[in-house]
Amino acid sequence: MSLAVTALSHSPLLGFADPSPELAADLEKEFDVARAFIRDYDPEVVVIFGPDHYNGFFYDLMPAYAIGTGTVRGVGDYNTSTKPFTVPTDIAEGCAKAVLAAGVDIAVSKRMSVDHGIVQPLQVLFGDVDALPVVPVFVNSVAQPLAPLSRVRALGAAAGKYLASLDRRVLLVGSGGLSHDPPVPSWDTAAPGAREPLINGRNPTPEYRAARQQRVIDGAKAFAAGTATIRDLNPEWDTAFLDILESGDLSPVDSWSTEDVIADGGGSAHEVRTWIAAYSALAAAGPYEIRSRFYRPIRDLIAGFAVTTAVTA
Repeated sequence: MSLAVTALSHSPLLGFADPSPELAADLEKEFDVARAFIRDYDPEVVVIFGPDHYNGFFYDLMPAYAIGTGTVRGVGDYNTSTKPFTVPTDIAEGCAKAVLAAGVDIAVSKRMSVDHGIVQPLQVLFGDVDALPVVPVFVNSVAQPLAPLSRVRALGAAAGKYLASLDRRVLLVGSGGLSHDPPVPSWDTAAPGAREPLINGRNPTPEYRAARQQRVIDGAKAFAAGTATIRDLNPEWDTAFLDILESGDLSPVDSWSTEDVIADGGGSAHEVRTWIAAYSALAAAGPYEIRSRFYRPIRDLIAGFAVTTAVTA
């Protein structure tokens, strides 16, 4: 029937960092804008494109994309919910079939674990993960090798064409980015002993998870204080990316290589793939217009932080 988009950055540091009261108020105001947009749109189904940070997907088998068609629940990192999602299996399976028929190889998962990259936006926008039926679509944005961005657009377009054919109001959510370079482990730079958790780090001990999360929190404090060695935020790149989305023509991203994105936006800037998928899905339903656009480079959250909403024109 119709499609709409709410895309927003996430940060594991929401609730753990201490941005200024003014900035915190600005963020909450923009979240309220997005929530009001969603209430007005009144979605029946949510399809969220989100990344993972070696909490649910690992190098024992790392797909470029995967759609949850069965049991889905969060791993509980950074105090996020572990409640099971309400997955509309018929829509999830239909979407997977349509994407495959369009020539995009997507995996399916009957038992999907997701982390804050998918859970946090649902909690911010809806209060919890079970407020509405949700179809989660994992988009690998961290573990190299990464699919070309042209294929991410193709994924979104195929999903959007199918979703637009349904007699439902579907809200597309993109979660992640924009520029940021947090201390996420990398296979190429990890010491041999640190690679095993990247292959299969499921069900870590509470002590291991707490220590890993504390490293990120400490890194954020150092970054905000200007003493960290991670790559700085890039507001110019972030703004240029948002301009591309607003133009309605996403084809310029096809020329961006994996190395280009890392050089311009940092190691985790590839989370913009979730935005590209969501907006490509929206574009598959026809021309669209941006209803709201917010952006701030927030060092306390190690994120070029953005929130946008859009609907077909």
